[in-house]
Amino acid sequence: MSIVKINALTVPAEQREVLERRFASRAGAVESSDGFEWFELLRPVEGTDQYLVYTRWRSEEDFQAWMEGPMKAAHQGGGGAGGEGGADGGAAERPKPAASASTVWSFEVVQQAAPKKA
Repeated sequence: MSIVKINALTVPAEQREVLERRFASRAGAVESSDGFEWFELLRPVEGTDQYLVYTRWRSEEDFQAWMEGPMKAAHQGGGGAGGEGGADGGAAERPKPAASASTVWSFEVVQQAAPKKA
């Protein structure tokens, strides 16, 4: 069965729009990755300042391949063109993180259900 990764991001109220805008502009960054099955960004409604980033993968190996490849490259570049930023002195400054803390939770899917067909 699949695995689920949930990234719990602590996001101050003044950074919520920034976080949501950044996720909206990611435009397919994960969807074409081998083994990717699902993504959701969950906004807190009350009682917490944590957003949840839910991704579902065919296997742990597929998730790790994405983490070491496309995800790592996207985060190192800081949104600029190429590289790790700052090495040549002319790279754009990396934007400030919208989240003040991040924790990743890992789960195996052991049961699942879909709506019954009429």
